[in-house]
Amino acid sequence: MNDIKNRLQTIQDEIRSAAGAAGRNPDEVLLVSVSKRKSAALVKEAVDAGVTILGENYIQEAIDKIETLGEIPAAWHFIGHLQSNKARFAVKHFDLIHTVDSLKLAREINKQAKKIGKVQKILIQINISEEASKSGTGADEALALAKEISPFENVSVRGLMGMPPFFDAPEKARPFFKAMAEIKSAIEGENIPNISMEHLSMGMSGDFRVAIEEGATMVRIGTAIFGERD
Repeated sequence: MNDIKNRLQTIQDEIRSAAGAAGRNPDEVLLVSVSKRKSAALVKEAVDAGVTILGENYIQEAIDKIETLGEIPAAWHFIGHLQSNKARFAVKHFDLIHTVDSLKLAREINKQAKKIGKVQKILIQINISEEASKSGTGADEALALAKEISPFENVSVRGLMGMPPFFDAPEKARPFFKAMAEIKSAIEGENIPNISMEHLSMGMSGDFRVAIEEGATMVRIGTAIFGERD
């Protein structure tokens, strides 16, 4: 418990420091604690230590934890690749889906959310690194996708999510974070109905300080809180 609490405190201090150094309000930056491959018991420990948002990558693993833990004072965010045929599970269990990268997926989320009387909050995922191994819509297609999703009554776009290539030097990720912020501004400037650009989900354990300097409002951190993956 103390290990998680201490690591969490260190990350929270670093987030505050990075935001302050960039002239930003630290309260604008939310910490998504990535709990994939971690047990329900460890997740409970993290929430008891002060974690308020949990990020999960795999639907079935997440559902097992959510059902085991029941009501806990934390939001669940889905941050992994989501297939359309799993959309109903994501809609049922998650407060925010970070990884919507196609009209087909958005349409299915809208359909499933409508069935349960929910407006599902989502982020549009952009493949900012243009790597074949990563999901996401192209940077040039993000605005068009936002406009196509706009009429859906049971989906609410709240921003963008992206991931730069992996670098040993966080500074090398900066151009990718800058590009994400520019796309966010461009979409914001269009004033599209039902499209809010309140969030920019980017930055992980190795590069979140640079991401915050470039405008991240959510950073996704696992290893630095929970320790190495099992």
